[in-house]
Amino acid sequence: MVKFLKPNKVVVLLQGRYAGRKAVIVKNFDDGTKERPYGHAIICGIAKYPRKVIKKASQKTIAKRSRLKAFTKVVNYNHIMPTRYSLDVDLKSTLTADKLESTAGRVEARKGAKAVLEERFKTGKNRWFFSKLRF
Repeated sequence: MVKFLKPNKVVVLLQGRYAGRKAVIVKNFDDGTKERPYGHAIICGIAKYPRKVIKKASQKTIAKRSRLKAFTKVVNYNHIMPTRYSLDVDLKSTLTADKLESTAGRVEARKGAKAVLEERFKTGKNRWFFSKLRF
């Protein structure tokens, strides 16, 4: 069977607090681990999407509207739906399994992911990932 849930693959969450939100796989565990004996992945997604920016807006307004809120999570494969898109961002250094175990590490990882995703949004690449999923 072909493995398609790989790092940098964009997925949509189906269950839980962030259902309907887009996320990107940072690290996948196809065979599971000792603590989680099922296929799961570390993901980083967008909890609050950036807002629409108009042409006549000031630089301050553009900066404010370009903010987003990120989330990090360890999710079962059954609760994510893969898409055809991929996002080539380097989140492996900011998001690791040991950082997600402590609260302080999780906050630090979330802030690092937010900075990386905001930078990607400002370059104008991967526009579909940063737009709200309408359903």
